[in-house]
Amino acid sequence: MPKALAEKFAAITTLVDAFAAQHLNEEYRQAIHQVVGALARKRPSPLVRGKENVWAAAAVHAVGRVNFLDDPSQTPHCKSKLIYQHFGVGESTGQAKSKEIRDLLNMGPMSPEWTLPSRLSSNPLAWMVQVNGLIVDVRGLPIELQRVAFAKGLIPFVPAEQDEKTA
Repeated sequence: MPKALAEKFAAITTLVDAFAAQHLNEEYRQAIHQVVGALARKRPSPLVRGKENVWAAAAVHAVGRVNFLDDPSQTPHCKSKLIYQHFGVGESTGQAKSKEIRDLLNMGPMSPEWTLPSRLSSNPLAWMVQVNGLIVDVRGLPIELQRVAFAKGLIPFVPAEQDEKTA
């Protein structure tokens, strides 16, 4: 990562860390760092333009959208308004930058690659694979097929082996 981007990354993640310490948890903090890192590695990096506080707010919002951060039934949770107020960013600016991030990184609701690890096992999109032209939930397949799907990078882990660990 070029020095200028490393400095920008550090500035943005420092702002994120302060917000996460007050309103989020370590898992969210790490996911947001991954998003900022992915943006820094893009060529050309979108981080070279714009203010750090806007990027920080947008990264928090983008990860929050994928993981339903604004849902009061989730822990932790917070509304978008709180995010934007904390970072001193206008709502329309924050939402526009968040959308830019989500578009650049292909982030959608429940995107498996951006879902928090603690929520991955309950994310149905992480377990859908195509077998002979049919979409199936790999969790219902024999463990041997789950292992094949994992080896091919189609699923994040072998669900049957996780079930054995928790039993």
